[in-house]
Amino acid sequence: MMKLNVLVVCFLGVLMSTSSFAVGDIEAGRAKAAMCAGCHGKNGNSNNPVWPKLAGQHAFYVEKELHDFQNGKRKDATMAPMAAGLDGVDIENLAAFFASVPSTVEAASADKIKLGEKIYRAGKVDNGLPACIACHGPNGAGSAPARFPRIGGQHAAYLSKALKDFKAETRDNDHQAMMRDIAGRMNNKEIEAVSSYISGLH
Repeated sequence: MMKLNVLVVCFLGVLMSTSSFAVGDIEAGRAKAAMCAGCHGKNGNSNNPVWPKLAGQHAFYVEKELHDFQNGKRKDATMAPMAAGLDGVDIENLAAFFASVPSTVEAASADKIKLGEKIYRAGKVDNGLPACIACHGPNGAGSAPARFPRIGGQHAAYLSKALKDFKAETRDNDHQAMMRDIAGRMNNKEIEAVSSYISGLH
């Protein structure tokens, strides 16, 4: 049933209009992003695999997460104070900038590709785990209209941590608990495999 619900949400999301998406100033965002470079890299491609790449991420998602850090829906001791000083225009500009720059791609671990691909493309019938591809697409690009983030090319270590946080419900800012339910249907070996596989998608 969960698998059907996810597919319905994905399908309905694609039908949404993009007219409500805010458009920030890319150059103003580039200047403001200097404060983010220490962790996320000069153009949003972090060198530390535990810090997420922001380059190429859909603007809506950067905006959502920054607002969630501000209002406490997403908790992080480092990001909360960084986001606190941003106003709405700053957030729109940062989101526009990061969306405008290309993301680098990682390489999936050879020993994790088979299981990772199976989870990503087919899910698991025995426990109702939906395929990641249903919402995030064949190359992990996600969908701005449907409000599904880009995950392809992201650091495997960061993806694994995010999924484990959702599984443990220490992160709970996902829409209708969708990611908590999905991550909860995977064991740690499956999480690490699918995270590695996603890191090589582009």
